[in-house]
Amino acid sequence: MMEHLVGSPISDTKAPDVALERRWDERRFTAKLVNPANRRKHRIIVVGTGLAGASAGATLAEQGYDVVQFCFQDSPRRAHSVAAQGGINAAKNYRNDGDSVDRLFYDTVKGGDFRSRESNVYRLAEISAQIIDQAVAQGVPFAREYGGLLDTRSFGGVQVQRTFYARGQTGQQLLLGAYQALSRQIDAGRVELHARTEMLDLIVVGGRARGIIARNLVTGRITTHLADGVVLATGGYGNVFYLSTNAKGSNASAIWRAHRRGAYFANPCFTQIHPTCIPRSGDHQSKLTLMSESLRNDGRIWVPKVQGDTRRPDQIPMEERDYYLERMYPSFGNLVPRDIASRAAKNRCDAGFGVGPGGMGVYLDFGDAIEELGRPAIEDRYGNLFDMYQRITAEDPYQVPMRIYPAIHYTMGGLWVDYDLQSTVPGLFVIGEANFSDHGANRLGASALMQGLADGYFVVPTTINDYIGSNTFEAVVSTHPAVTQAEHDVRARLDRLLSIDGTRTVDSFHRELGLLLWDNCGMSRNESGLRAALERVPELRAEFWRSVRVPGEGTELNQELEKANRVADFLELAELMLLDALLREESCGGHFREEHQTAAGEALRDDTRFSHVAAWEHGDRPVLHREELTFDHVRPTQRSYT
Repeated sequence: MMEHLVGSPISDTKAPDVALERRWDERRFTAKLVNPANRRKHRIIVVGTGLAGASAGATLAEQGYDVVQFCFQDSPRRAHSVAAQGGINAAKNYRNDGDSVDRLFYDTVKGGDFRSRESNVYRLAEISAQIIDQAVAQGVPFAREYGGLLDTRSFGGVQVQRTFYARGQTGQQLLLGAYQALSRQIDAGRVELHARTEMLDLIVVGGRARGIIARNLVTGRITTHLADGVVLATGGYGNVFYLSTNAKGSNASAIWRAHRRGAYFANPCFTQIHPTCIPRSGDHQSKLTLMSESLRNDGRIWVPKVQGDTRRPDQIPMEERDYYLERMYPSFGNLVPRDIASRAAKNRCDAGFGVGPGGMGVYLDFGDAIEELGRPAIEDRYGNLFDMYQRITAEDPYQVPMRIYPAIHYTMGGLWVDYDLQSTVPGLFVIGEANFSDHGANRLGASALMQGLADGYFVVPTTINDYIGSNTFEAVVSTHPAVTQAEHDVRARLDRLLSIDGTRTVDSFHRELGLLLWDNCGMSRNESGLRAALERVPELRAEFWRSVRVPGEGTELNQELEKANRVADFLELAELMLLDALLREESCGGHFREEHQTAAGEALRDDTRFSHVAAWEHGDRPVLHREELTFDHVRPTQRSYT
């Protein structure tokens, strides 16, 4: 098993020591500014063009910085943010139902099972209202009520309607808004865009992030790009599990290579399980498809009351159905947080009450809603989602209930950042899902888009000003030893992958790793399983470097080489995830240690020993640094949604 060391504690020193509600204003006031004429002299690299990356690149260029931006897709608008369906939270209180910044802050901290940093979460709640104004000004077509006001709906873990949405296309529409802002800067010559280009290493000179090594995925050309600061907005690492709701291209290489260069990795075992995914249909699948959590507003979740009941759902009368979320959690019902809904579904299926092939599914039924509201109302709210479900399953959800089962979705872990969103490598800023900062052990639905846009439009453009204004920057040339060493490391790694010429495909290793993680570090974990997986992963990694087959050359379009490079990183990340999960001897959020549960089978936290962020430093033996979490405004309690 991987051994580790315990290092010195780590803390966030950037959040001002003032009242919580004044911290962001105080930080903005004390942050150093850069004269607009001087900004043109500074180059900033932004990696990623999803909501966080596109909004950051557009805003930094608007401020006057020379921005160089990268994405591995053929266009920024193909970033995985387009897949977000259900909505974006904001404390606007348009419904006059008691919402506020304080309530959004409280719901987010509680939803994350008290494992997030209060300062960052409160700022996120504050900025949420500004995001909606920004998006509306860009022309994002949010759903509206008959009178023209923006419409809202509920999401899991809350009892107010604060989620703004654009039918089932919210992420796509928000990304188009950010993309048009970015495109304006590209046309103005202030953003230099490199599409189909992947970051493969971070350049650190004198202890600071000063650039990246990248590879053109079409030509295979390796290039060096230097700057005064680097912003990573490269998303999460859910694809380490192979089967997830993430796009197949989503990967962890950018943040993992930064981790190897000195950036601490926080809470790697914190991954989110989404309750409303279309169940897997066989071993042929390469990914899973998410159905928006917004469906739980009108859909009712149930299973038969009799184990192994194989009757069609329309043949099972109401009195023989178990609407288990409504029974177990009457206050929230079908709108309990994602971790609660996911674990309850798994428990029902494990107990033999599941439906569909292999009993690995539960029903999400719109029969009552269609009868009460009429089919046109449901079509208006969810029509494109229903169409997508029917195309994938060949089942009509207007006629029969959807079948859903939990799946890997989002990752709450990521690179450690302070209040400024700066990593432990000065000059390296990490935004959106690539950092760890806001969601604790479980992200509430409709908060990912909120964080990505808050970080990109409002936070990092302020804090990176302070970094640029507080430092002097000596010119770095491509012949600097740190630069040539980083480029050498990238080329040597690619050459090694191409030279192995083994007998196993990249996907075969990825599948085996993903199943190992899902079984032992997924929804449910225990010490013996984690230890067994920690024994197997190093063996699998050694076999990968001995037996993987990567056909083709490095000087051409080679998707197998792309995948191999990323899976090699997953094989290292997986071991750290397992170690982090083993050491966290508590159940919290979506991370259920079977040894730690209440009498009712709910997650049992251990606030005495584990009210901290686990920040890992890379080394031959990883070093654990703990950031103690303090709760001055929200008292940690045993979560209850009954």
